Amino acid sequence: MHTSGLTNTPLTKTLLIYTLASSIALSILDIKHLAPIHVSPHFWPYGQFWRALLWQVAGFTNSTEALFAAMLVYQLRVIERAWGARKVATFLLTTFPYTTLLPPLLLTILLRPLSLTKLNYLPSGPTATIFALLAQYHLSIPHTFRYRIATSSSKPADDDATAQSAGKSLTLLFSDKSTTYLVAAQLALSQFPGALLPAVVGWFVGLAWRMEMLPGVGARWRVPAWVVGEKERTRRTVGPRVGRRGMKI
Repeated sequence: MHTSGLTNTPLTKTLLIYTLASSIALSILDIKHLAPIHVSPHFWPYGQFWRALLWQVAGFTNSTEALFAAMLVYQLRVIERAWGARKVATFLLTTFPYTTLLPPLLLTILLRPLSLTKLNYLPSGPTATIFALLAQYHLSIPHTFRYRIATSSSKPADDDATAQSAGKSLTLLFSDKSTTYLVAAQLALSQFPGALLPAVVGWFVGLAWRMEMLPGVGARWRVPAWVVGEKERTRRTVGPRVGRRGMKI
């Protein structure tokens, strides 16, 4: 039986609230101009390299992006139920340096020169982290059901070959996870092509974490239990029992 809402998902709830609250704060405080990155002039000539550390935690400057991000985070709550809060916290902590630093580095060093300075903008918000979680959702959470959407021509077909070709071209296969991917596509394409870069980077960082390919990330390391409000599990060692005659059992 599936649990509705955000029950037993404290980290997902925190991420959801932070995504919305940080985006609202940018509007209320009128500091949207400090969140995104324009390689020119922010990095050169202004030298505002601190933006490379803050762009992902600053929140979304667009209300549409904030809405789609919140919807996507809510759909990804099943990961925390499947993994537990401690593993999710470990994942977020170990992937955060990569999802934060790789997008501005790739944009500055690779994509901007290759595009002849046309690609110059990186929108703010935790898009990369959300897509890293989406990669785990894709690999870890199985679909519950599948369904087909098929349409047929109103005109009767003269032969079987025509009917078969028409049926193949008009049949689509979906699953219960398709709506999640649709929301993710809306988020990735919301400020095309700027938001597409952190989405792609986050997806591949998530895949690399899954395959234990990220440098400096141990496969069995976990954050301390107290970080997520849990207690450490202690293994009890039971020694040999002594019988009435002094013999070890």
